[in-house]
Amino acid sequence: MNELENGGYKHMSLADRFIIEAGLNRGISFKQIADTVHRASSTIARAVKNYRVFLDAASLVLNDCVSRATCKATNLCGEACQGRCAYCRKYDCRSVCNKYKSAKCPALDNAPYVCNACQKRQSCKMLHAYYTSQRANAGYTATLSEARSGIRSTPEKLHEIDELLKPLLKRGQSLNHIFATHADEIGCSRKTVYNYIEGRALSTKNIDLPRKVRYRRRKKPKPAFKIEYSYRLARTYKDFQIYMEKNPTIPVVEMDTVKGKREKGKVLLTMIFRESNFMLIFIMPDGTKKSVLKVFDDLTALLGLDTFRKLFPVILTDNGVEFKDAPALEYTKRNDQRTRVFYCDPQVAWQKPHVEKNHQFIRNIMPKSTSFDALTQEDTILMTNHINSFARDSLNGKTPFDEAEKETAGGSWTRSRCTRRRPFKTSTSEAVN
Repeated sequence: MNELENGGYKHMSLADRFIIEAGLNRGISFKQIADTVHRASSTIARAVKNYRVFLDAASLVLNDCVSRATCKATNLCGEACQGRCAYCRKYDCRSVCNKYKSAKCPALDNAPYVCNACQKRQSCKMLHAYYTSQRANAGYTATLSEARSGIRSTPEKLHEIDELLKPLLKRGQSLNHIFATHADEIGCSRKTVYNYIEGRALSTKNIDLPRKVRYRRRKKPKPAFKIEYSYRLARTYKDFQIYMEKNPTIPVVEMDTVKGKREKGKVLLTMIFRESNFMLIFIMPDGTKKSVLKVFDDLTALLGLDTFRKLFPVILTDNGVEFKDAPALEYTKRNDQRTRVFYCDPQVAWQKPHVEKNHQFIRNIMPKSTSFDALTQEDTILMTNHINSFARDSLNGKTPFDEAEKETAGGSWTRSRCTRRRPFKTSTSEAVN
């Protein structure tokens, strides 16, 4: 029977090897074992020969050197012994004689190649060979891993990949984005390209991958103080989890700020829709409660109260001073509720991972210690469009724009202009248009 006929598998499993071991212990033929595991007899024979383990059963009693009967060597140990070394019981010939050669049973050259079912193995003084499923499987796994390591590509193909990657990486594109748009041209997996770079098969180096050299070991967060301020009452992260358990289909928006040089001057207010990774960025004159509230009021006026409620039903943010006026953010000047605000635990940024992770795109454009004072709303909108056009692994190679448009078409969002890829207006509130 063809090896691939039984379910289309190729590699022999541990269960198959256990059946082989059991068959060898019972002394049945390779043909019978092969019929049981649905393999060819030659496959079973190769598996036994390649992964059998040799063991000298007589090593603790007598040596089994092929020249033992005719060997006349003496005084190999240097202790002026009177007798022949072949019969010495104090020293093992293998430890003192460089001509020692173990006798091998002729039966090991023929099927079944092992001593598993041999009835003479207890008294036999020759080299023994056994097949065990665990050792054979471990040996095969090691061989398979070794075979798959190294560079398995032609110099021409490596040069082609290198010439494609170099200009794109110089333009600031990540490998994630490059694979989202050029996967067919590259012709191998992303992991393979990382291995090529790590193995120096390409002129591209790790230093050319900005994200790879930027990561540092995470510091263990300091224990947060158990102080609950008034603005956090009924708005803690635990309250957020309870609320989401009761309302699992409600979309969540994560909110944060990005500060410029020395935390002075203009500040960026960022909002990200969890489901689509679609980010909104607003330029504010400073990082105060008043500036954040103005963005909320402008959005409410632009979208209308009902649309604002649909787009921003729940907002999760941190404990920055600019977000501490929760009632003003949650309610309009007419005292109509427009959203619900919840706060992460102090110093636990991972509770709002989407917005934190997306800040790296902003820092790729505006590195730390860069002042935002020269930024206009038009510049901010252009940066927002670039970020939302960046393909993501978390979105299966799609962009936040693609996901936002899909949600809009599906009706989960109203057809606001925030998902249209077109030049934006210059006013602060038009950032969602």
